[in-house]
Amino acid sequence: MNFRNFERTGLEDLWSLHYPSRSLLDFNPNEEALEYDHKLPNPNYSPDSMPQSHFVESPEEILSQSSEPIVENFTTDHNLILLLSIVSGLAISNVYYNQPLLAQIGRNLQVSEHQIGIVPAITQVGYSIGLLLLVPLGDRLERRKLIVTVLSLLVFAIIAVAISPNLTTLTIASLALGCLSIVAQLIIPMVAQMCSPLERGKTLGILMSGLSVSLVFTRTISGFIGETFGWRSIYWLSAGLIVTLAITVRGKLPVVPPASQLSYFKLMGSILKLIREQPILREASLNIALIFASFNAFWSTMIFFLESTYHYDGKVAGLFGLVGIVGALVTPLIGRLADQYTPRKILSYSISLALTAFTILAIAGTYLSGLIIGVLFLFLGMHSSFILNQIRIYSLVPNAESRLNTVYMVTNYTGGAIGSFLGAVGWSLWQWHGVCAVAITLIGLAAIIHFKIFSFSKA
Repeated sequence: MNFRNFERTGLEDLWSLHYPSRSLLDFNPNEEALEYDHKLPNPNYSPDSMPQSHFVESPEEILSQSSEPIVENFTTDHNLILLLSIVSGLAISNVYYNQPLLAQIGRNLQVSEHQIGIVPAITQVGYSIGLLLLVPLGDRLERRKLIVTVLSLLVFAIIAVAISPNLTTLTIASLALGCLSIVAQLIIPMVAQMCSPLERGKTLGILMSGLSVSLVFTRTISGFIGETFGWRSIYWLSAGLIVTLAITVRGKLPVVPPASQLSYFKLMGSILKLIREQPILREASLNIALIFASFNAFWSTMIFFLESTYHYDGKVAGLFGLVGIVGALVTPLIGRLADQYTPRKILSYSISLALTAFTILAIAGTYLSGLIIGVLFLFLGMHSSFILNQIRIYSLVPNAESRLNTVYMVTNYTGGAIGSFLGAVGWSLWQWHGVCAVAITLIGLAAIIHFKIFSFSKA
């Protein structure tokens, strides 16, 4: 599409904010150019190219909404970014506490491995529902109030899980817990929207690093606390932490006005428009969904592998989560590389790392050294793939960050839920090699999509 056909009112102002030394009339992008420079305004959203009934804002609407003042650009406050990363990590950790404790929960509730294996999948289905129905509100409502409200409701869901007397109650409570654990996906788009495009990769890298370290740490201690004090104890501890964090966020986070004035139904309708008009969004979302599915196929069955092969319990399963700290610590570096180079190019190496990880796990997983190296590679591939694909989507449409994130994360966690289910099926059929076969197949599909063997681009 040629930018010479664009209405110049407002769009040149938006362009000049990012590229003061370059003329809008000199730019004639195609998809390849847009992929190369992920900070460019999206050419699909001109007043000329969109029907009047569309729900995604035009550049004029974007500029009009952006003129509404935001009280404070807090993305330069590293202490607040650290706090938000901890809040994000501890909130999303509730989705994963059950994984290293599945064997103990199953024994406590007197159900089989196959029956209890459905709980992680149901929790992630709940997370996907929350992403679909709640995260778009981040573009519509004041962010601080929304974040504190969701954190408060999450406390009640955590308590419901902690007091569950049977599998049915636990499943329903886990669905609600997953739905309300989406706080990180309200925080990340907010930070992405407020920071400079030239600093977006770096800032998101710092945020995701803190989130990942918090997540890894809590997943690790959940195994220790669960084995020592019982699996319910980790949820009681989590409820207390979330209450404390909700109060802290209420006092520290400034008021962040909404980016859009669309009604809720129009907001949801605009999500379909984004999916239809954004091939990069579709590609990045399915890519991470397949990689995350392979990750969950491994993680949701690892406790069974450790018990049957190494005779380890949930404490040791939790320790393997510490390997993930390495992946978390390199996330800021990945963000800086994404600011300097093409995120898609770096993503090629991330997919290769994940594929290498499961090759090692399949061949040498019965050796402790092979298992540790495989887990390390897997975490590196997973963390880097996640942040790189996320950076790709946030620059597509201004002021639609929460809705872009909704598509990305719903697809991601739907893939995760499917991966948990397929992992349980693979384990029931062929044990560890069945899990690895499922994971390698999933990553192979991600590689096919990424390397354009199958293309999401419009003909």
